[in-house]
Amino acid sequence: MAPLKQIGVVGCGLMGSGIAQVSAQAGMTTWVREIDKPTLEKGLGRIRKFLEDGVAKGKVTAEDRDRALGNLKGTTDLGDLAACELVIEAVVESIEAKREVFSALDRTLAASAVLASNTSSLSITEIAACAERPERVLGLHFFNPVPLMKLVEIIRALPTSDDAFARAKGYVEQIGKTAVVAKDTPGFVVNRLLVPYLLDAVRVFESGVASREDIDNGMKLGCGYPMGPLTLLDFVGLDTTYYIANIMFEEFKQPQYAAPPLLRRMVFAGYLGRKSGRGFYDYSKA
Repeated sequence: MAPLKQIGVVGCGLMGSGIAQVSAQAGMTTWVREIDKPTLEKGLGRIRKFLEDGVAKGKVTAEDRDRALGNLKGTTDLGDLAACELVIEAVVESIEAKREVFSALDRTLAASAVLASNTSSLSITEIAACAERPERVLGLHFFNPVPLMKLVEIIRALPTSDDAFARAKGYVEQIGKTAVVAKDTPGFVVNRLLVPYLLDAVRVFESGVASREDIDNGMKLGCGYPMGPLTLLDFVGLDTTYYIANIMFEEFKQPQYAAPPLLRRMVFAGYLGRKSGRGFYDYSKA
């Protein structure tokens, strides 16, 4: 199958900007769309900074930086993505918002184009239901930070065609990532295993078994994890984990997916982790 030449990304936030960056670095003309110019410029600025930092550290050449930035095309008009062979949606984790984007893309793109969602928890089949051609819809779940993380989960919805899957898998290989394939169930592979682990770490801390530092050091030094579970929760965002846990509990009704009371209280208090300056650890002075 021929390599993709032109792709689109809807949403230029933390995940969308990373997806756009790795696509542009892989040589594809990459259209990235945001709702307004200030939000778009913020996302494009994040990409520029990441590449500039890479040059400063000797990990990216100045030529590769310039080539990647040359491949990036920012827009606020969804119609500019009309010629894209693959479009990846990376908007807020809301089924209504995602279905609105997919419905618009379904009317805009050529019949052969593949539509992918970067959702970490929502049903791809439910998202695809709004499309006239649901067979071209699937999930491509990236991990943060996208330029550094090597994994992408490919999620097949019930209607996903073999052709759409093959083209998505080819794209993942084209950007130098490794794919794992999952059925369309909440959490897919990684979060299905990761979320119960993170919730158990909160329960251990909440019950007073050990300090937050000892819980994190125990898993880093005892199990070889690069980051302790409470530090990871702060990095991912407590609200994000809480949201995913609720979706998984609603689907499976199993206690390992139920959010601990402490996690719920911290989210309501606005202690969301690094992005809010406070979570299990204090980042206000960082």
